Amino acid sequence: MHRRIIVPGALSAASLMLAIPASAAAHSPGAPGIGDPYYPAYGNGGYDVSHYDLRLKYQPATDRLEGTATILARTTEDLSRFNLDFLLDVGEVRVNGAKASFTTSGEQELEITPKKPLDKGSPLTVVVRYSGVPSSKQAFGFTSWHRTPDGGIAANEPEAAAWWFPSNDHPLDKATYDVSVQVPDGTQAISNGTLQSTSSRLGWTRWNWRSDQPQATYLATLAVGRFDLTTGTTEGGIPVVNAYSRDLGANDGAARASVERTGEVADWLSEYFGPYPFNALGGYVPNTTTGYALETQTRPFYSPRQFANGSNVSVVVHELAHQWYGDLVSVRGWKDIWINEGFARYAQWLWSEHEGEGTAQELADYTYASHPADDAFWTVKPGDPGPENQFDGAVYDRGALAVQVLRNEIGDDAFFTVLKGWPAKYAHGNASVADFQRYAEEVSGKPLAALFDTWLFQPSKPDAPAEGARSLSKAPAVPVQPRSWRKIAATNDVHAH
Repeated sequence: MHRRIIVPGALSAASLMLAIPASAAAHSPGAPGIGDPYYPAYGNGGYDVSHYDLRLKYQPATDRLEGTATILARTTEDLSRFNLDFLLDVGEVRVNGAKASFTTSGEQELEITPKKPLDKGSPLTVVVRYSGVPSSKQAFGFTSWHRTPDGGIAANEPEAAAWWFPSNDHPLDKATYDVSVQVPDGTQAISNGTLQSTSSRLGWTRWNWRSDQPQATYLATLAVGRFDLTTGTTEGGIPVVNAYSRDLGANDGAARASVERTGEVADWLSEYFGPYPFNALGGYVPNTTTGYALETQTRPFYSPRQFANGSNVSVVVHELAHQWYGDLVSVRGWKDIWINEGFARYAQWLWSEHEGEGTAQELADYTYASHPADDAFWTVKPGDPGPENQFDGAVYDRGALAVQVLRNEIGDDAFFTVLKGWPAKYAHGNASVADFQRYAEEVSGKPLAALFDTWLFQPSKPDAPAEGARSLSKAPAVPVQPRSWRKIAATNDVHAH
């Protein structure tokens, strides 16, 4: 038997240790990343955000942004310190009303140490006062803030938030938003959701926007410039606000002829995907040289270059399809990008059918035949493409091809039940490719592991399926190019950024 002998000095030390609450000793820093292997530094650990209140002032002439962000959250572990993703210059941070110390690290980490440690499950209010010139900031060698002749835009994927507000920058942490922006009179500030009010005073106009349904940080957008706003309502009663730069030049007419059909397209998509999931709708086309479009929630961003060859409703279909597949249901991790892009591209194929310009099967046949077995196209795995290929054209086209193969395998009844049921099942949440496979198996009653592996995860051209009159093996050796092909191909760079 061994006895512990405690001498008086040791007793005093032990008593002192007992005086320290066990919870305080257990507090530790939150992780500087949320755990996504594609982007280890994105997002943060230790808390979950419920709401962002952003009160901003922006000067287009100098690209200077001043802001106060109030972030409402709840801790998910005992925290001694936590991070936000942010790039601008911070003047003050308060945590639960008390001043907190802060520093920066890495490419975009704002490290915050509260005055007192935070217990797991505690409500958390963080106030960050900041300022800076967003276009002067880079992270990982690029910028997600785009300067325009009359202002600036925050729109990019998989990240844009860090250039204009501090956040937990990953789709796993969705939140609601209030965005209030003060700009010089005659300038407009566009954001997500519904326009609550505008007011002018002393040469400045304040625009107040609200997104009251969960929204991923990369889907939050801000556009400041001189815009022409149009308003309307869908047949389903959703208010539509569209915005066009007043300096779109020759692209103006084609942009309007496309984006003004937003309400019509959303109503049409609801027949396939279920009711439109949000309470606002629209799109905006700023005067920017960037070439991509983005499904910023309720109000997609479109580059003028999308309309350089005339109107293209297909790109509107793509971005609006994301409101269900990508926005309402977001990726669990960035490797699950197929659920976003494969189905948005497939929506374009369905629109082609609707317009009489080629069926989804004809587009699938043409896609399959257009890429020989030695084409690098087949080496990209849509189900897990890697960060370097996350927005490769194969994720879109091979991804949509996999959707058509699934349709042929389980039949139209089950397929369209899946198409509509999936957004409802995971509404306002996150899901993975594996989740989708399980759901499709539940609905169809068929084992689908081999199909998903072959079409989404093998780096080689699959053999054409042998079953069914509509199978790829029944297609001509060189299928006729569907009439919609060029319009759809023109959107191949929608996320090439």
